[in-house]
Amino acid sequence: MPERVAIIGYFQSRCEPEKREYHITDLVYEVSSGLLNQLGMEIKELDNIVSCSQDFIDGRTISNRTIPEVEGAYLKSEAKLAGDGTQAVFYGMMRILSGKYRTCMVLAHAKMSEGPQNVIANAMFDPFFQRPLGFDELNSAALQARRYLHRYKIPEDKMAEAAATALTRAQKNENVFRGKKTTTRQVLNSKMVASPLHELEVYLPADGACALMLADETAAGKWTDQPVWLAGAGVCLDSYYLGDRDLAESRALSKAAKKAYKMAGIKNPRQEIDLVELSDYFSFQRLLYPEALGLCEPGNGSRLMDSGKSDPEGKQPLNPSGGVLAGNPLCVSGLTRVIESAKQIRGEAGKLQVKKEIRTALSQGSYGPAGQSQCVLLLSAK
Repeated sequence: MPERVAIIGYFQSRCEPEKREYHITDLVYEVSSGLLNQLGMEIKELDNIVSCSQDFIDGRTISNRTIPEVEGAYLKSEAKLAGDGTQAVFYGMMRILSGKYRTCMVLAHAKMSEGPQNVIANAMFDPFFQRPLGFDELNSAALQARRYLHRYKIPEDKMAEAAATALTRAQKNENVFRGKKTTTRQVLNSKMVASPLHELEVYLPADGACALMLADETAAGKWTDQPVWLAGAGVCLDSYYLGDRDLAESRALSKAAKKAYKMAGIKNPRQEIDLVELSDYFSFQRLLYPEALGLCEPGNGSRLMDSGKSDPEGKQPLNPSGGVLAGNPLCVSGLTRVIESAKQIRGEAGKLQVKKEIRTALSQGSYGPAGQSQCVLLLSAK
């Protein structure tokens, strides 16, 4: 059984509000072929593939049935995860740790422009009690935001400040479409879409794809002299019904983080983690999720933001890429967080590269209403 799994390469396409000229297979082929060519790896050297997609977004059941050829999965094992890209990395890691495979391509794709996202999201709620009420990701997030603000007496402009920070940082990110110098006032003046969330505080549907390659410790050296190791991982799923959870916190994220910290030997995440990439689909998550990760005390997410510690030049940079708000689709967003973390560790983040040396990075992904399903991955340079 292999002892460690490494990220040995990655490839991203630019996310756009709509890639009308691209079929799903085009999105996948761009990143799968791009990754193999970048590594100089032949298809025969690829042992298996884990893809991440969502049937409802792709408009077909078993949505991965259309992509095996463009993945390079002919006569190979190909498995699909319907959730977040971080969970696909977790799945790929477990496949290699089983000892059956030495390399694994993990890729994610989504064409959210091809369907009404509120209708699609409504389908994940209980068909008898919740769907008729019109629940979707947006209004369930608004409920969580309101509960979180009320619990800790946080003013709404702190959410707006978080969104403005994310969108402004994304100016340097060439793979997203929403990066623009943005002020808190502009966020608050944008359209209210579900109180207390404004238009600029909510992620937008997008089209895009990305991929990374995993390898066991023996194979990694063949492809790179800069492996990024998966040092810790944790996954947790919270209660299905929103009413069964206290939405002012994220129990699933806290439990997933504790599992990942234990696996990586992290005892003090505030001191031992050099960089964090969060999946902030909504502005308030930029405040709530660091609390659940133990990076600050409950209710102090806004204080952490104000302290400067999470700035790109701070002691623990958070989302130097701009995060999900900058323009990443579902499924792809979590895998993007892992890639952005790996790029920082390898010093390959270009205009987004932080000044301090990054040895350990945390990548977080979520899926489901109000962050129901959470995954935490810890990446290490050694």
